[in-house]
Amino acid sequence: MSNFMDRFGEIFSMLMAPLWNHPVRMQAFSRFLMRCFAVMLVIGVLVWLSQRPVFALKQIQIEPVAGQTLKHISKPIVKQQVLANVQGNFFSVRLEDVKRGFESMPWVRHANVRRVWPNGLVVSIEEQKPFGTWGGVDSHTLMNAQGELFAGRVSEIMDDVHLIDFYGPADASQEVMSLYQKASAWFKPWGVEVKSLALTERYAWHVKLSNGMKVEFGRDEENSDKNLTEERVARLFKYWPQVQEKWPNRVDAVDLRYANGFAVHLAAANIKKNDVDSKKSDQKQ
Repeated sequence: MSNFMDRFGEIFSMLMAPLWNHPVRMQAFSRFLMRCFAVMLVIGVLVWLSQRPVFALKQIQIEPVAGQTLKHISKPIVKQQVLANVQGNFFSVRLEDVKRGFESMPWVRHANVRRVWPNGLVVSIEEQKPFGTWGGVDSHTLMNAQGELFAGRVSEIMDDVHLIDFYGPADASQEVMSLYQKASAWFKPWGVEVKSLALTERYAWHVKLSNGMKVEFGRDEENSDKNLTEERVARLFKYWPQVQEKWPNRVDAVDLRYANGFAVHLAAANIKKNDVDSKKSDQKQ
């Protein structure tokens, strides 16, 4: 063992000889070592301080984004859940993890998290604004105005909020919203609103209007088909006065899936029972 240490000392002396023989270099090297020691000491002190109880997270302030009030989020319950699951203290907590935790909660669309000295967090929450149901009023899924689905129930919504009923494939909510916006614009001149919209698995769709009438649009896949749908709607508006003149206030459904016209279905009121099967009329213009 002593032979090994002697040998190591010789090798070290050989390697350090340029420094031993040059006082200026030796002084520079000494200063470098002292700086390294000072840096390590400062880091150690900071790490020690950061673990003190005073920096343990104790306060979480939850606030709505500008222009909103939180109607569906209970602040005490949310605070308790977050404090129980947040890992780390003021310095070590990962804000992105806290953000994801908030955004996984029902009724939270977006969350922004920031630190507040010395042991707090402030969380700004954008609450979901329900625009419609997804799958019917008994479904536990709602849709916002951006076409995004979120967990929620109709029973949690105030009575003065009127929801649109949407139906469609699980991955088609954005397209359903786009179709709703188109249909709303198309029928605005009639002074009616779209009350429900359904998109089938084969991407055929229909709407129900606030006047009780149902409109079938068929299937749109290509841009040309979508332009064709607009042309069929324009044809409906063009000849609608003639339909109303012939069957005033008796049409409860319109089928636009015809290439050269459209079909109307008459309401059952004031129609003889044996005439029910003859209520559809194809207006080919």
